[in-house]
Amino acid sequence: MLMHLHLRTVVFLAASAILTSVAHADPLIFESTQLSPANEAGKMRNVILKGFDGEVQFLPNDNQFRLIARGAGLLGGMHGDFSTLSATGTLDNVADVLIGLNDRNFVPALKKLGMASNGMQTYVPWMQATYLMAANRKALAYLPKGANVNRLTYDQLAQWGAAIKAATGKRKLGLPLGSNGLLHRFIQGYLLPAYTGGTVRGFRSVEAHDMWRMARRLWDQMARNSTDYSEMGQALLNGDAWVVWDHTARLKTAFDERPNDFIAFPAPAGPKGRAFMAVLAGLAIPKDSPERAAAAKLIGYLTRPEIQTRTLKEVGFFPIVELGPELQGQTPTGLASLQRAVAAQSEAEDALPVLLPMGLGDQGGAFSTVYRLTFTQIVLRGREVNSVLDRQSRRIEQILSASGAPCWLPDQTSDGPCPID
Repeated sequence: MLMHLHLRTVVFLAASAILTSVAHADPLIFESTQLSPANEAGKMRNVILKGFDGEVQFLPNDNQFRLIARGAGLLGGMHGDFSTLSATGTLDNVADVLIGLNDRNFVPALKKLGMASNGMQTYVPWMQATYLMAANRKALAYLPKGANVNRLTYDQLAQWGAAIKAATGKRKLGLPLGSNGLLHRFIQGYLLPAYTGGTVRGFRSVEAHDMWRMARRLWDQMARNSTDYSEMGQALLNGDAWVVWDHTARLKTAFDERPNDFIAFPAPAGPKGRAFMAVLAGLAIPKDSPERAAAAKLIGYLTRPEIQTRTLKEVGFFPIVELGPELQGQTPTGLASLQRAVAAQSEAEDALPVLLPMGLGDQGGAFSTVYRLTFTQIVLRGREVNSVLDRQSRRIEQILSASGAPCWLPDQTSDGPCPID
């Protein structure tokens, strides 16, 4: 009898120890370079992660080199963050996680970006931001015959601007040419790759000359006070420009304030495709993750369509999966217009995703300045194209040599610093 009681006591104590261990299990540490501002981090912890069946400690910071410093089980970051970490061999292959999410309907062009050159799936897409076209509905009356804003070409955009000018006597196209505007991203990620297929290699090519001729055509139809605007959402609200390009975050205010007055649509296409800059965040698992199963479970949670919709509404990052009509109907009107344009742009048959410049380190600012100066000299000041491209290409070569940055997509890969062909 005593032996029986002793055995029951041992079993009870063992079970209690197991339950205590489960109850006090360490939370999954989720390190991220994204959503680091206090308000965004709060939304992540208190709203987006609400409903996840598990304990998560969300630790955002803006330094990619700290991503794996504190025993993280899951990593959130930009494509460039993971490209750097992948080269050090610190990331696990998450192909099995991605296969388990076949029902998610990821945007194909974005899913491919998570695959390294050696075929390893370094991360699963998480959320995206990008740059779009937007227009006052008044401008739609002057679209070229047969043109569709969702399948516009740069030639049609120039024709559109000319038609508006002919009818109203005013130039109504707009780019963010102000001191804090993102003109360099328009050149690096949109116009130049649409004509040359890349950001660097074709910088002084024959195709680049064609692109600069197009840039001059667009300037002929552009509001001259575009040089005063760093954010084109305000130009839309003021009526200074009717057809603009800018980052979604800088257009959002106009769509929030007057959602019925404006439409958003994909960037135009050039000879090489509908180039657009994919500001893509992903989810990766370090090789030494202490909680791989929990990390995979959280990836599944964060990529669920309803959580993607929640992320959009709370922090303004757009989905990387297809949303059904029911979820689309839950999004505020202005934000829904931007979201539809983001989806149409990334899912276009001729989509040409362009990554943000990578591997430049402290040379990033100098690199972007080259593209702004090239536009200023060729388009605004009318300088001879060949001499400007020759001079600025030498500056790019110096920057890339100093940083050692290899080519990034869509340019063909390079073993050393990305060359200008």
